Amino acid sequence: MIKNGADIVLECLLEQGVDTVFGYPGGAILNVYDAFYKYSGKIRHILTSHEQGAAHAADGYARSTGKVGVCVATSGPGATNLVTGIATAYMDSVPIVAITCNVANNLLGKDSFQEVDIVGITMPVTKHNFLIKSAEDIAPTFRRAFKIAGSGRPGPVLIDITKDATAGEAEYKKEIPERIDNYKLESDSADFDEVIEMIEKSERPFILAGGGIIAAGAAKQLHKFQKTIDAPVALATMGLGAFPASDPAFTGMIGMHGTKTSSLAIKHCDLLINIGSRFSDRVICNPKTFARRAKIVHIDVDRAEINKNIFTDAHLIGDAAAVLDELNKRLHKQKHTEWMSKISGWKEKYPMKYSGGGEFNPETIIKEIKRQAGDDSYLVTDVGQHQMWAAQFYGIEKPRHFLSSGGLGTMGYGVGAAIGAQSAHPDSVVVNISGDGCFHMNLQELSTAATQKLPIIDVIMNNNVLGMVRQWQRLFYGERFSQTTLNKPTDYDMVSKGLGANAFTVTNMDELKHAVSEALKTRNKPTVINCVINQDHNVLPMVPGGESIEEPILEITTDGKEVR
Repeated sequence: MIKNGADIVLECLLEQGVDTVFGYPGGAILNVYDAFYKYSGKIRHILTSHEQGAAHAADGYARSTGKVGVCVATSGPGATNLVTGIATAYMDSVPIVAITCNVANNLLGKDSFQEVDIVGITMPVTKHNFLIKSAEDIAPTFRRAFKIAGSGRPGPVLIDITKDATAGEAEYKKEIPERIDNYKLESDSADFDEVIEMIEKSERPFILAGGGIIAAGAAKQLHKFQKTIDAPVALATMGLGAFPASDPAFTGMIGMHGTKTSSLAIKHCDLLINIGSRFSDRVICNPKTFARRAKIVHIDVDRAEINKNIFTDAHLIGDAAAVLDELNKRLHKQKHTEWMSKISGWKEKYPMKYSGGGEFNPETIIKEIKRQAGDDSYLVTDVGQHQMWAAQFYGIEKPRHFLSSGGLGTMGYGVGAAIGAQSAHPDSVVVNISGDGCFHMNLQELSTAATQKLPIIDVIMNNNVLGMVRQWQRLFYGERFSQTTLNKPTDYDMVSKGLGANAFTVTNMDELKHAVSEALKTRNKPTVINCVINQDHNVLPMVPGGESIEEPILEITTDGKEVR
């Protein structure tokens, strides 16, 4: 049948099973928003307060569900406001489709009002992008875009459509989306033989797993693999939830702020098996000393990641679930009693705990929130000290229940992502842990949550400073605290209430317990819990930039000395 381009956009979204879209209207995209009005009973549109919030919400929706998230914006500043969210998704391999509209064809390239080359701008931070200039191209392009976003290594795709393309007409025929089959192997049997031989000869194997496990839905396969080869498991930040935090074989997070046990396991293992982690600089720290006594096997869906940051002895290319299934079928059960006993000893000797003292500190705050929220809660974080404290102490048990900007480190990510997760899981508890610096970045999205009656719980770790930057200034810049003490006059309770949220300011554990309990009872609006903490709390362990992962700082004494 003949439809206008804007209606075809909505029909294509329905084809792909899209039920929720996050966005903000404007002149160039008016035709599409007119179609949203007509299709309002079929697709839920959530109006954010800023386009960046829409991109982060699409990201949070995608991370928590495994589906492709969708955000929409108009031309010019509307489109450019999406860029940070698109780049955030790109760095963490999150499947989103960002839809923008541009000026009409005859105005392109003429510096027209609100014209910008968003395709050119986003080329380095998208998996692919498109400029559609005619209504006839909308349906095939949308189908291709969704397939690209969700196939192989997931990632963001941008579609820019000229305004006259959304007004024009074309023949539309509904199609069932082509099934995306990511369960594939590229490596051959000989490659598997080599890796299996390395595993069976190993006396001290160690598994490092990352976000690729979650993207592939391979948590069960990972757990079986661990049991088969009897090895400890560490997780990169993006992999939290891929292996239960409560499992005795779990050594904790690995990297700059990982556990001492994970660092010692990297130091003493004879075989490192990396599954779905890209060996980022925050994981490996100094590449010259990383796993220097071990042979290294890298398993990844993206061949471009092999030998990019760390040279490996063997590799397997393919979907993590498919690779692990094949290994689990072919491996004989291993036993490494002495090695696992050593791991247990390190865990007992170097437990993950906050060393700064006091009853009301980052560890006790986060553990109390988790105690009340439960294992089924979704934890979102902004970026900074609070992010690492959350990663260290919340204890993520399930995949897709930890949402955080890892690669780009985007301050202001949290509220938007929490809106996306809560929209996808309306009956679940969604907690965003933020800092006072991050809170000010995108606090306007609280009004979005309030408008939509989304009961997200926004916890501010309020230390009146940009904590992570200040920590570096304290340790490496002679305590020259340049522009990291905030001293904002913000009344967090008044601001939060003014934006439609419940609000609590807490300074001790009793007040925190009450605030969290009340927040969990509230299911028709967001709640902000402002936790006033000491500005000198540190995130430890910590590996200083460029130093070896083998010797993290475990404590900083009152006279400034480092304990390793």
